[in-house]
Amino acid sequence: MPLPWKCNPRPLAALLACLSILLTCQKALADGKASTDGQSHVEIAIFAGGCFWCTESDFEKVKGVLKAESGYIGGEKKNPNYRQVSSGGTRHTEAVRIEYNPKVVDYQTLLKVYWHSIDPLAKDRQFCDKGRQYRSGIFYVNDQQKQWALESKEYARTELDKRKHQGDIHTEITQANTFWPAEDYHQDYYKKNPIRYKWYRTGCGRDARLKTLWDKQANWKP
Repeated sequence: MPLPWKCNPRPLAALLACLSILLTCQKALADGKASTDGQSHVEIAIFAGGCFWCTESDFEKVKGVLKAESGYIGGEKKNPNYRQVSSGGTRHTEAVRIEYNPKVVDYQTLLKVYWHSIDPLAKDRQFCDKGRQYRSGIFYVNDQQKQWALESKEYARTELDKRKHQGDIHTEITQANTFWPAEDYHQDYYKKNPIRYKWYRTGCGRDARLKTLWDKQANWKP
């Protein structure tokens, strides 16, 4: 909106109109600055940990996480749907895209939460869900995240060794490609269908396996 540099000072109505426009411009500039500042405190993390209902539920409980969105990543087909991904033919894996405030929770902390919410010794599956579409993975969005992810893998190896859990860590660390949001009915499934969600999570043996792997640190939250 152009500023009214040349206002007619004679009619009072014109003067008031000029003042009103100036105040409107000032508010718009202030709102724009506030919006930009807010966006600067949001960063992205993408994790695959088997069923995205569970991964989404785990991370949305972490202080500093603003949003967790279920979706698909790591494949080649554009705009895949659940039926295509679950068949294993698109090379995607179920994953969660996380928006978080780094002033409240940092990426390294999210990595610790992640490791304690998966079975990194499982290859091409997680818990009762089998197939490449359920493989675990960290999908970094920049070089710094890549470095932290690689360091965190060493942390996970050390923690597993302490608990005498042998075997290779099969969790992939890969540069993120396009993340495709899943269908609406998958989003916040644990809130929309709490009984079904709890039945699935328990029946799949997720928490029992996590307790075996990580002891008291299973589902650890900052």
